[in-house]
Amino acid sequence: MRIAVNTRLLVKDKLEGIGFFAFETLKRITQQHPEHHFYFIFDRPYDKSFLFSDNITPIVTYPQARHPYLWYLFFEFGVPYQLRKIKPDLFISPDGWIPLHIKIPIVNVIHDLNFEKNPEFIKPTPLRYYKRFFHRFAEKSTQLATVSEYSKKDIHKIYHIPYEKIDIVYSGCKSHFQPATPEGKLKTRQEESNGNPYFLFVGLIHKRKNLDNIFRAFDKFKETDNTGAQLVVVGQKKWWGGDIEDAYNAMQHKDDVIFKGRIDTDRLSRITSGAEAILYPSLFEGFGVPILEGFHAEIPVMTSNVTSMPEVGGDAAYYVNPLSVDEIAEGMHQLINNENLRKELVERGKIQRQKFSWDLTAKLLWESTEKVITQIQNRAK
Repeated sequence: MRIAVNTRLLVKDKLEGIGFFAFETLKRITQQHPEHHFYFIFDRPYDKSFLFSDNITPIVTYPQARHPYLWYLFFEFGVPYQLRKIKPDLFISPDGWIPLHIKIPIVNVIHDLNFEKNPEFIKPTPLRYYKRFFHRFAEKSTQLATVSEYSKKDIHKIYHIPYEKIDIVYSGCKSHFQPATPEGKLKTRQEESNGNPYFLFVGLIHKRKNLDNIFRAFDKFKETDNTGAQLVVVGQKKWWGGDIEDAYNAMQHKDDVIFKGRIDTDRLSRITSGAEAILYPSLFEGFGVPILEGFHAEIPVMTSNVTSMPEVGGDAAYYVNPLSVDEIAEGMHQLINNENLRKELVERGKIQRQKFSWDLTAKLLWESTEKVITQIQNRAK
């Protein structure tokens, strides 16, 4: 079987959420299925580390798809041009975008419909593109996959896609995330937080991540804190401004907030294992990988009681209403001072984390793909 794959998000040193999903699943699928040949379609010169096995042919087509107008040109002209040349049997997209006018079966992963539920979080030009095209992407796909039951229900309800056409494949967590020894934790704190205990936020600096309420809650927490705890923020200030910047500027304890920017995975894993707890009270998530990272680092996790996060956290997370500053602040007190609660959440996290892995994600995504392969083979009989 000749399988073309959208690999535009495989960009060296710039992998983020869905890019990591593509990397981890495609690496396993291509290595585990040498009986098929894969054509990786990039939108720029590629790094050879993304050619995971001998059954991959890389193809570069243009333009680079990093803007709504260029997305359209890439998927409606660049990709179809290459598909006409290679004549694949099947097209896989791990990021939701597909060409609308190709005539071969499609397996497509739509991770969430945040822009449908919270359009105020999206800039006007991308929002117009998403609104115009994503329902068509869903309808055009032969088989859909998504990363949570929550997202599956959204896709069914909003786009009226039959449940049987949508598979759940979840996401996973990198093997880098491991618990620290007491000595390792102390060393990390000396390097990253002046020796102080700290809470950790990881994610894009974006309104959806609720960092403004984290700032307000941390300020409230510090009013009665006697641990010297700090707040470490890891993520690009890509959408810094508005409520986030205003909340930060209004803080009485902003000197206890440490910004790390974007960092590599090795350093992130060390900072995670050195933290008192993960703070992840996001307003909306299709999955929520930092929850798993906390479970694997064996530290407590605070997250929201909305969207997909209870599905990922199970009974192993401390849940808050993300709109309640008081609940988030109280959660900080509990997670740093209540040792019995900390131990209980860590033990539960060891169990909950076993439900998710990149090996399982790749297996489930391939099972979705096999459904379509079977359809192709049956039609050929």
